[in-house]
Amino acid sequence: MDPNPNSRFSMPEIIRKKRDGEKLNHEEIRYFVKALTRGELQDGQIGAMLMAIRLKGMDPEETLVLTQEMATSGKVLEWPEKWRGLLVDKHSTGGVGDKVSLPLAPALAACGCKVPMISGRGLGHTGGTLDKLESIPGFSVSQSPEQMKMILEKVGCCIVEQSQELVPADKILYALRDVTATVDSLPLSTGSILGKKVAENLTALVLDVKIGSGAFYRTLESAQQLAESLVSVGTQLGINTIAVFSKMDSPLGHRVGNSLEVLESLECLEGRGPQDLRELVTTLGGTLLWQCGRVPSVSEGTAHIAGALDHGSALGAFQGMLQAQGVAPHVAQALCNGTEEQRLQVLGKAQVQEELVTEGDGTVQQILALPIAQVLHALGAGRTQEGQRINLRVGAELLVSVGQRVRKGTPWIRIHYEIPALSDINRRTLQGALILKDVEPFVPGLKVIKTLSPSKP
Repeated sequence: MDPNPNSRFSMPEIIRKKRDGEKLNHEEIRYFVKALTRGELQDGQIGAMLMAIRLKGMDPEETLVLTQEMATSGKVLEWPEKWRGLLVDKHSTGGVGDKVSLPLAPALAACGCKVPMISGRGLGHTGGTLDKLESIPGFSVSQSPEQMKMILEKVGCCIVEQSQELVPADKILYALRDVTATVDSLPLSTGSILGKKVAENLTALVLDVKIGSGAFYRTLESAQQLAESLVSVGTQLGINTIAVFSKMDSPLGHRVGNSLEVLESLECLEGRGPQDLRELVTTLGGTLLWQCGRVPSVSEGTAHIAGALDHGSALGAFQGMLQAQGVAPHVAQALCNGTEEQRLQVLGKAQVQEELVTEGDGTVQQILALPIAQVLHALGAGRTQEGQRINLRVGAELLVSVGQRVRKGTPWIRIHYEIPALSDINRRTLQGALILKDVEPFVPGLKVIKTLSPSKP
């Protein structure tokens, strides 16, 4: 049955064309997105269309049109004229311990940018920015476009969930891509990621494309195609778009898990914390400052972001964002200006903390991110389906660093858990994540591998 019998388009015919590898024109793609948004399509038709796109692909022109139509399927945010050139955001393809958004958004705000960050929740082994923030009592990720504008006016940044008004077509497709095994479709991924960013009406966007055993893309080659599509389509739709490739073999930072990552983000906002986290925050932030013309070079932008972290202005913006998004002033004060013990009193602690020790001597060659994430997921830190409740206090602390020499019996990881308990199988999995080699201690390399900018016409 066709959704609109009076239309000159037929959904079964559009599905057939794509199934047979034919190119869809602009009007056919628009018809699909509009019918989808109005609720006129059956789930079977949507699933068939998703699978046809996954198997036959879309050329760059089709992908551009799909992204454009998805972006305008709902409300496109409008900002004051005085903010022109200042609206920036970042998107990450997901990793383990990836807490970059929490310090990055306020650091950019402290440097004069406006950051209307629309983020997601964790699904699978990767964590979600919204889940991390919801471990803070009172923080509300649900903000209307009008509320977002007020927060940006007052603070300079907000981190919110996708509302029903923004890119409704993506909300429908995103929920079905997981159950139809079409998550890895290049045009669907491009439309989903950039549809939201175009609806944000941005000036500049930086993409943090993760590569390695703890990421969705294991190699640079496999990630390159998505990055090229995103940079090309984003640029054509008027957003200055750059992709930064970063390593995700070991977890980012020393803490993994929602509330624990908030603690580490606060350390970063104080100019402290792990060097790899600071590297990514300053590099991505510096790139955005350069993209929107605030500084003449990326290196100067990096120095500006580092200054915002070191001198307290980024932390002040973070505290302002917390209060603007519902956190009581005394709670925000305890988090941003308190001791770690005071911060833990606000965030809460898991009932059990268990340390595992090294089973031999050697230098830490690698700490594999994926096994750690999988164990934490099994302990309740992650969800297997959308909407599932998770335990925000479950997590892990790495007590050793890559390149460090250790002796047998050295505590190397501390697991925070409640119910279910840590099993012997979990312990064996975790021990397998620590790779020791009989080599000299070393300083690990940088996280950032390379940058992809738009190709010149």
